[in-house]
Amino acid sequence: MTDEKTSDKNISRRRVLQGFGALGAGAMFAGTMFSGIRVAFASAPVDARFIFIILRGAMDGLNVIPPYGDPHYIEMRNGIGLKPGDYQELDDFYGAHDNLAAFTGMFRAKEAIALQAVATPYRMRSHFDGQNVLESGGDAPHALPTGWLNRALALYGRRDGKLGLAVGQSIPLSLQGKVEVATWAPDVFGMPSDTMLILLDKMYRKDKMFEETLNEAVDVHHIADQALGGPDAMRKMGNGGNLQNRMAMQKTAAAVGKILSDPKGPRIATMEINGWDTHFNQGTKFGPLANNLAALDAGFGALKDSLGEHWSKTVILAATEFGRTVRQNGTAGTDHGTASAAFLLGGAVNGGRVAAQWPGLGGNNLYQNRDLAPTTDLRQAAKAVLVDHLHLDLAGVEKHVFPDSAQFRPLEGLIRV
Repeated sequence: MTDEKTSDKNISRRRVLQGFGALGAGAMFAGTMFSGIRVAFASAPVDARFIFIILRGAMDGLNVIPPYGDPHYIEMRNGIGLKPGDYQELDDFYGAHDNLAAFTGMFRAKEAIALQAVATPYRMRSHFDGQNVLESGGDAPHALPTGWLNRALALYGRRDGKLGLAVGQSIPLSLQGKVEVATWAPDVFGMPSDTMLILLDKMYRKDKMFEETLNEAVDVHHIADQALGGPDAMRKMGNGGNLQNRMAMQKTAAAVGKILSDPKGPRIATMEINGWDTHFNQGTKFGPLANNLAALDAGFGALKDSLGEHWSKTVILAATEFGRTVRQNGTAGTDHGTASAAFLLGGAVNGGRVAAQWPGLGGNNLYQNRDLAPTTDLRQAAKAVLVDHLHLDLAGVEKHVFPDSAQFRPLEGLIRV
């Protein structure tokens, strides 16, 4: 008979060496470890991948996808508009900020679309309420208690595995609801000791649910850990407490791509990027907005690289809660606005164009004489992804995912067929 002490010491090295950093990170796997969420995907009902990137803080779309062909653009931005040399031309009217090199390359390869003058139904200027509408899919703040992406997952019906993955320390509203999802966040502290894992395993060996959850958490973190270059890589980045946004985003996105590429991995994920609230010293070619765009663009490139052959089955939607004022404020920044830009990219995107009904910046074209006027509802793009890419029924989407939105039809031609 095997000695219990020897058995404990010989606990599968797979658990110890596969980069299980959940405990070292404290709350990293809080949702996965202690709520019974599992990350095994034995029989996913769809092979397509979808990533929703939430750009928190209200992104200035006019300097992200500048409408340089509008004769009023430079004048109305009163000192904060992008000039030639600050952007790459996408067509004869729209450009892309210079720091969006990867996105621009995908655009020219017909794998990306820029959405302009786009907004949710929200028309006030509160970050919290705006993000609630963006993530709930309702037509007003707090009209719906769950997230639109979680309700979309529910349309696939009851299943054993979990399709959804929230990247971060918590589950954003967009993925909250009745359907359980997994969570993952990069760990800069490395994995816990062998002793801790052995004690955990021994303590919960008779608890089947915890045992399975532990194994599955190990598996998903191992995939990510390999993409990050091992536990030492993130630990070294954390030394000094000053992570470089671009490198951190690049590594995190690479890990997410690997997780979604795994045959037993999730198919749908959310990511979040903060810092788009540029009230002060926003800058043009350089500055906080430009730095954020460089990090986001690094993430775009890393996702494409790490998804590999699955890139052809992938769509990424990156959107913000609302835009910013057309005119510069008194502190070299911009204030809360209405319409903004959004990104749609991936190998499954029928790209190479800017999808927009341009409202114009001159005369009486501004919304409330201060903001870019919204002409496209963001739900139209999301519906197109859900129906044409994830193969959900339009009637179900309009009844359960985006209720009271039937007048906003899915945008046509966004997805390759």
